[in-house]
Amino acid sequence: MKKADIVEFFARLAEANPHPETELESVNDYTLLVAVVLSAQATDAGVNKATRRLFAQVDTPEKMVALGEDGLKEHIKTIGLFNSKAKNVIALSEKLIAEHGSAVPADRDALEQLPGVGRKTANVVMNVAFGQETFAVDTHIFRVGNRTGLAPGKTPLAVEKKLEKAVPQPFRLHAHHWLILHGRYVCKARTPECWRCNVADLCAFKPKTPPHDAKRAKSGEAKKRNA
Repeated sequence: MKKADIVEFFARLAEANPHPETELESVNDYTLLVAVVLSAQATDAGVNKATRRLFAQVDTPEKMVALGEDGLKEHIKTIGLFNSKAKNVIALSEKLIAEHGSAVPADRDALEQLPGVGRKTANVVMNVAFGQETFAVDTHIFRVGNRTGLAPGKTPLAVEKKLEKAVPQPFRLHAHHWLILHGRYVCKARTPECWRCNVADLCAFKPKTPPHDAKRAKSGEAKKRNA
């Protein structure tokens, strides 16, 4: 994608959604970190449903350690991989207390040293909690980056590096949120809704989805729900 097209691409996404935010619910930096760890291979909606009561009671590493692994499992048992995630959340909470004065570090290396925290999780926390210009490449951003031609790459890290080079100011801070939301609600995995995409003319994806295919897809989804 050409530089001028990239500027126009983000300008349109920004105009449609000037202040994008993460859809994960949290009450502070610590609960944000926990929510992102829990969101691996799970939907934001599913994580939010499980953590609303949890975060109303547990909003510090000390409270989480006091709750314990079994207590945490009771709150998050509807989330995929909840056993390993509960173990990681308790371990990272203990490490925050022991090594960081219970505060969430703003440093990537320090974040990635926490149990259950990889590069994507660290990028989300750095961006949302600390306002750093990072690009957290999840499945949505990986798909959008490759499908549109914005940041093609064979791995999430390759896509991230392409985004680092390609995304201009003033779009860098919110870029990954625009891309996530675009992938989640418009540029969907199975049936991208090209017919209502406001950047379709800038996109390298050739087999654009026409409205009649979109209607057929919706009809199919309705039949599944009613079955």
